[in-house]
Amino acid sequence: MSWLERNLRAVMLMDIVSGMFLALRYMARPKPTVNYPFEKGPLSPRFRGEHALRRYPNGEERCIACKLCEAICPAQAITIEAEPRDDGSRRTTRYDIDMVKCIYCGFCQEACPVDAIVEGPNFEFSTETRAELLYNKEKLLANGDRWEREIAKNLELDAPYR
Repeated sequence: MSWLERNLRAVMLMDIVSGMFLALRYMARPKPTVNYPFEKGPLSPRFRGEHALRRYPNGEERCIACKLCEAICPAQAITIEAEPRDDGSRRTTRYDIDMVKCIYCGFCQEACPVDAIVEGPNFEFSTETRAELLYNKEKLLANGDRWEREIAKNLELDAPYR
């Protein structure tokens, strides 16, 4: 065996040993990924997920049918119809959001004077058909009822920056 072959084998052996030590060092470190369905990473209070319509604590819906969210939506994904009530206030009779058109810009949430429409913390809302992504008033209110605690907490955390 020549001098070159011996040195080559020694270098290869050193590479193998150093590679094993590198693998062992990374095995001891905490994992950089999460086990997604069972573990979820932290979300910012400003995260913009699935839309929701909120209610006041007494159960009355917050939306006053000012239609600012409909006017400011760059994708024209929001459709509102309203009529006056017996007490003189206006409330929506139809509030639809086409989630296929929505670009999740958050302008609707920023424009709302009473924090009625918000983008909540839910990011797991995949569907099998496009028709399921057409949200009506009942579905939006149900989302608001389901996520109200998290939405209120996120709005409170974000309040100093608004």
